[in-house]
Amino acid sequence: MKVNPRNLVKHELIGLLIKISESTHKELIGISGVVIDETAKTIKILSKDGRIRVIPKDICTFDITLPEGVIVRVEGKILIGRPEERIKKKLKYW
Repeated sequence: MKVNPRNLVKHELIGLLIKISESTHKELIGISGVVIDETAKTIKILSKDGRIRVIPKDICTFDITLPEGVIVRVEGKILIGRPEERIKKKLKYW
């Protein structure tokens, strides 16, 4: 199944471009890069300068760029949980 804005939260995020648009920690805002790993509560981002940053999901809002170039804004609280568990969750359309 191809990733699109409606099914993004039930998809694997690894390999997608991501940017932090909002956060309760102001120093995290603006961090961007490629998702290289994902755990239940964090996302690892490889930034352009080669640094790997571990970002908590629950305090951030992410702008995720899909392969077609569409940017989708997602609250991190929706993404909490391992990817294999998110697939099974019943989510209302967001």
